[in-house]
Parts: sequence; structure tokens; C-alpha cells
Amino acid sequence: MTDDAIAKLRKLLAAHAAQRSAAPPASKTGQGAADRQRRACADCLRNTVRPALEGFVTELKSAGHEAAARDNTERADSYPSVALSLTPRGGLASALLFKCDPRRGILVQRDVKASPGKGRVVTASTDRLGVSKVEAVSTQWVEQKVLTFVEDVLKAN
Repeated sequence: MTDDAIAKLRKLLAAHAAQRSAAPPASKTGQGAADRQRRACADCLRNTVRPALEGFVTELKSAGHEAAARDNTERADSYPSVALSLTPRGGLASALLFKCDPRRGILVQRDVKASPGKGRVVTASTDRLGVSKVEAVSTQWVEQKVLTFVEDVLKAN
């Protein structure tokens, strides 16, 4: 770089620094409440939903099916979520997703895929199983949603 270019760059950087220091800080009033709600939702998913899903994963694996739980509660670039993936023997992978909906609470969504060996066209059935306020989520509620999901997956396969 030439001395002239370096001088211009330093001048630009100095002007930018002066402008940033003189500008009032951005208001975070609305972001504070949303961030608290997001953290409460992530805590609920991590502390209530995830342990229940882990128990189901253990039982499903011991029965010879492929199962896994995914935890996306630490990511800052998306809404927190926890998912259960289930692949029954000879079937296709299906998923049950518990995710944070900022307007409603915790949303439960499933994606059930039928086995191609059943002699019918393979289609996915994606629908919502329910919504619950973060404060109302319990282990029993999670268990009921997972049992409904597993029953539907096994019927489809």
C-alpha cells in the first residue's frame, strides 16, 4: 500500500470511530423480553423435553430401531428446538420436532414417512401435534406426544 492510501484509510477509520462514539446506543428494550423468552424456552426444551426423548431413544434402540435425539437449544441463529428421529426396521426416517414458537410457546411438529415396502406411494405426512405454553410443558405431555408419534410411525411402516 502507498503512503497516500494508508493516510486515507486512517482518516476513514478515525472518522468512523468518532461517528460511532457520538451516536447513542441502540435501544434493546424489545430485544430483552424476546431474549428472556427465548432462553426460557431453550431451558424448558433442554431440561424437560430432552431427557424424556433420551429415554425413548434408549428404548427404541433396544427394540432394534434406529433412533436419535438432536439438541439445537444452544444455537444463536435460530429458534431453540429438540428433535427425535426414528427409523423403524425396514422403514424410512421420521422426525418429531419440539421447537420454540415466539408467539405461542412450544410447538410440536412431526414428519411421518411410510415404508416403501408396503406397496404404496411413499409420501410424507407433516403436521402439528399441538402447542403448549412454556410453563405448562411437563414430562407427561412430552411422553404423550412421543407415544402418539411412535404409534403413527410404526403403523405407517
